Amino acid sequence: MADADDPVRDAGAAAATLRERYDELARIEARIAEIGRDRIEAAADTYRQAHRVLDQYEDDAVGTGDFGSYVQFRGEFGEAVDVDDDALAADAFVAADEAVDKRRLSEADFAAAREALEPAGEYVDLLTDRDDALDEYRAARKKAREARKGLDARLDELREVAEMADADLDADVEAVRAPVESYNDAIREEFTDFYQSASARDVFAFLDRADGTPFVDADVPPTDLREYVDEYEAGAEPLPTLLEYADYSNSKLEHYVDDPGALRTAVAVHRTYVERLDAEPLTLDWPPAAGDELAYEIDELIPLVSRVAGDETVATLRSVRELARDEAYARRRRAAVVRDGLDEPELDLIRTGEIDDRLRTAERTAAIAEDVLAETERD
Repeated sequence: MADADDPVRDAGAAAATLRERYDELARIEARIAEIGRDRIEAAADTYRQAHRVLDQYEDDAVGTGDFGSYVQFRGEFGEAVDVDDDALAADAFVAADEAVDKRRLSEADFAAAREALEPAGEYVDLLTDRDDALDEYRAARKKAREARKGLDARLDELREVAEMADADLDADVEAVRAPVESYNDAIREEFTDFYQSASARDVFAFLDRADGTPFVDADVPPTDLREYVDEYEAGAEPLPTLLEYADYSNSKLEHYVDDPGALRTAVAVHRTYVERLDAEPLTLDWPPAAGDELAYEIDELIPLVSRVAGDETVATLRSVRELARDEAYARRRRAAVVRDGLDEPELDLIRTGEIDDRLRTAERTAAIAEDVLAETERD
């Protein structure tokens, strides 16, 4: 049940990261709101357009190059950096325009214009920082939600363990397990012998009787197969023999059955059902049922088991029934249920008494994570 990961730790860390990303985004957005988003975007657009013009014309407008390109560059650049006096970075745009306001331009003049534009680049960076912070916030929120779900699953596990903390893990579970396993092993072996040697009619009759027993979920035969077994002489043969017959050629099969076609139609199409028959409906579950239920189940099983198993197997089944009626059974069964349902890390939490502290820590972390998710939600 325990993972290599720690869902409690992961949820706490994810919540802390989400809080940091949310606060960083809020700080940047507050700065943008303080300056004015429209003004910042206008300055950033002007900065980008100015750089596009510089990049486009630098090769053609420097030195004694194309005079037409020079004239076009001066017109487009002047228009690009033409902003109001109160615009953000207005001085930077003026300085950039002055850097290239010459009859003859050099690469150094273009470099000077780019350098003059740098104060306006801070607003581009501010918008980029905001976009990056928004992406990081969204990723952190997604991770925090996923971690919260993981923590919910872990809380369910810890609560399940806490509910099992009343179990006496030192109880003698083997006193019940040993006879149950002994009986299950024996009935599987003896039912196999019965299946392989008894007639198909007897096996089906047994399954019909078993199906009428409340605690036995027997798989009764399909109607057409049952009718064939009842009506044809081949029904006196064991089921494995009928399966073998179904593999024979028609010429060979005629020596064994009266109507080869009927056998193929009834048996071959139900091969999977016949091969799947086993003793599992007659076995006892582990962990076992509660005492009264198990005793009643065994009462129902004994007449059935007696038909296919020997006295020793029936005696073992009766011994399990006596254990189910013993006053120590409930404690042993509870220990069996807990041992079967939990892995070693969870069992250690019960043995050491740490489960309550672990559960409280997980619940506190869940509450914090839930608060952070609620407080950092954005429209």
